[in-house]
Amino acid sequence: MEALTKRERYSDHTRETFDAVLDLCAEIAAERFAPHNRLNDEQEPRMVDGRAVLPPDVKTALDTVADAGLLSGGMDAGVGGLQLPQVVQTACFLWFQAANISTWAYAMLTVAGANLLLAHGSDDQVDTYVRPMLEGRYHGTMCLSEPQAGSSLADITCRAEPRDDGSFRIFGNKMWISGGDHELGENIVHLVLAKIPGGPPGVKGISLFLVPKYLVAGDGSPGERNDVVLAGLNHKMGYRGTTNTLLNFGEGGYRPGGEAGAVGHLVGAPHQGLRAMFHMMNEARIGVGAGATALGYTGYLKSLAYARTRVQGRPAGTKDRSAPPVSLIEHADVRRMLLAQKSYVEGALGLVLYCGKLLDEEHSAADDASRAQARLLLEVLTPIAKSWPSQWCLRANDLAIQIHGGYGYTREYDVEQHYRDNRLNPIHEGTHGIQAIDLLGRKVVMDGGAALAALEALLRATIRRARAVGGEAAGLAVALDHALTRLVEVTGTIHTADVPAGVRLANASTYLEAAGHVVVAWTWLEQFLAAGDGGDSLRRGKRQACRYFFRYELPHTGPQFDLLARLDTTTVDTDDTWF
Repeated sequence: MEALTKRERYSDHTRETFDAVLDLCAEIAAERFAPHNRLNDEQEPRMVDGRAVLPPDVKTALDTVADAGLLSGGMDAGVGGLQLPQVVQTACFLWFQAANISTWAYAMLTVAGANLLLAHGSDDQVDTYVRPMLEGRYHGTMCLSEPQAGSSLADITCRAEPRDDGSFRIFGNKMWISGGDHELGENIVHLVLAKIPGGPPGVKGISLFLVPKYLVAGDGSPGERNDVVLAGLNHKMGYRGTTNTLLNFGEGGYRPGGEAGAVGHLVGAPHQGLRAMFHMMNEARIGVGAGATALGYTGYLKSLAYARTRVQGRPAGTKDRSAPPVSLIEHADVRRMLLAQKSYVEGALGLVLYCGKLLDEEHSAADDASRAQARLLLEVLTPIAKSWPSQWCLRANDLAIQIHGGYGYTREYDVEQHYRDNRLNPIHEGTHGIQAIDLLGRKVVMDGGAALAALEALLRATIRRARAVGGEAAGLAVALDHALTRLVEVTGTIHTADVPAGVRLANASTYLEAAGHVVVAWTWLEQFLAAGDGGDSLRRGKRQACRYFFRYELPHTGPQFDLLARLDTTTVDTDDTWF
């Protein structure tokens, strides 16, 4: 990352400033976020007199982050940002996600909403709403799903009726809205998908609106209450500290100006709302992958500490039953589980940090071709960066419980909460199946297959470097080369012209998992090369985890590619009466 400081955008920074901000985030995470992580789980938000009530520690933690200027860390100096590289900001935010993901979710949504408005909002919207968001005074949400539609956004019914003053009146209901109500700041900026009457059907008729909880007066202060009403809280398995809400817009709980409907302001052009919202959704998807990684990683570290200190059993082959018991980590199967966790969480960490680097390339590369290449890679990697950590770092949390044994299944140890918190990540911001359909149905064939070609070129460049190094690295390169070749070949088979869409996408989740394993194997080969021949524990541990992933995990893609190449129709051919 030090190389980025030579670019104009990041020229005010040095390695020392990066280290300083990372250390600051680690300190705030430990002192302000981690201490109330258990409290968030035990005292989940409750509804009192129509408002959501949270433990006061949540606000204290978020205010500390805002006061340190970290919410705008990666943003332009023109809006008060520090212009940190995105990869550094991603690493900074990982501290908060690992310490207390429920509290951090409020900040993540606010930052993502601010970025959307910076990209698609008007100057007035930026001045009125974004600046207070980055100061921590206003918070943000994304309001997409509805009770009857779920993830099928084409079927939303929330409507936006235009008014003569250029504003709109919003009517409808939104479900599963994280951060939808609280009193952590002066205002909440809801970014709401709705349809303007008379617009095109389906997703082409969706527009995006900024709907504040409180209308903003001429002097910038929050004024009259808007007609956005908390109708209920959803009670979740985990991730409990983040309010999850049903919101009613325009149902008469409040009547701003004496008129029915919630006051909303169009963001961007009419009927282009989904395109604008994807700016926030894609950022949130990578944030979900990062959060899954952080939860998996902290569970791994806690199970590692437990395995080193818990004494139980004797080594295999020991016949002297009077011999003293050994720590759990002395048992080969426990080391297997720890290696599996390490391979998942550090492989995923490499992936989400690389996505941050791609954002830096998009913002600061010297030429248009490099920026376009970064955009293509980010497009094809986003569904993988969201879903692979959500699946496999959850598996790491599962193994953390297993290593703790019966204790891990109790609430006395944190690992069971980390598992419950992480179980949400394969669901929100687009389920695992939706990401799979996005990857196989759209991303790998976009622009005539340019995105997949860019990914293949990236991986083959690492394969060539590893071959040149020789020895064990070359052997790993051969395995990755074989898996990558199969991925490209199978993609072509699936997208043969005469394959029906239902058959093509029937096994999309298998495709996503296999493609993710290939990409994470690449992150491990990069780490193996970076570790070199050094003899310290860090480098040896990296090389061993890489070996584990290539020997235990990457081979699973073989049968998966075989299944995909056969265009198997088992699921398509199953009648609903057979279940």
